[in-house]
Amino acid sequence: MDFSEVLQAMNQASAFELYRMRAAIDRVIDQPQWIEAIRSRLRVGQIVEYFDGQLNAGRKAQVLELRRKQVLVLDLESQKRWLMHYASINVDNADVQIREQVRRGLGRNEVAVGDVLVFIDRDQQERSGTVLRLNDKTVTLLCGRARWRVACALLHRVVDSQAIAGEQLAIAGFAAAADGAAARP
Repeated sequence: MDFSEVLQAMNQASAFELYRMRAAIDRVIDQPQWIEAIRSRLRVGQIVEYFDGQLNAGRKAQVLELRRKQVLVLDLESQKRWLMHYASINVDNADVQIREQVRRGLGRNEVAVGDVLVFIDRDQQERSGTVLRLNDKTVTLLCGRARWRVACALLHRVVDSQAIAGEQLAIAGFAAAADGAAARP
């Protein structure tokens, strides 16, 4: 399924149409054949990946108990037990990333808590930071010891494999121009 197209269509819908769609999806997900299709592929003790909507990311968990409409899991990172809907478990190892087609920067659905991202600050310095929180239109990053609220459209994935969260990086073109050398593309 192309989530970019779905998101584009959703952006054209009214709030009522989105609410109606959510109600229809909830009814379909609760149908016994969907639940049984997933439940039949799970076993107690099995390690699975589930989608955490709060973090907007996949997480690993161990199946503890299979119930009629929900499954009890132990989140392997937090060691917390969660009762969740069968549909939240990624039994097919589907790609959970939603790649919005945005002209610049990242879309909110492309960012997850814990990601290391970069942005250009007010002084034209490239900064990297770890995502602490997802807000409606911004992301809270921890850059060294400072917290920054940055619009999603200004964020980019880390390209420099040696970048460390919180590190201030020089932009090649700007550094060369400052040294008197000609900037190269």
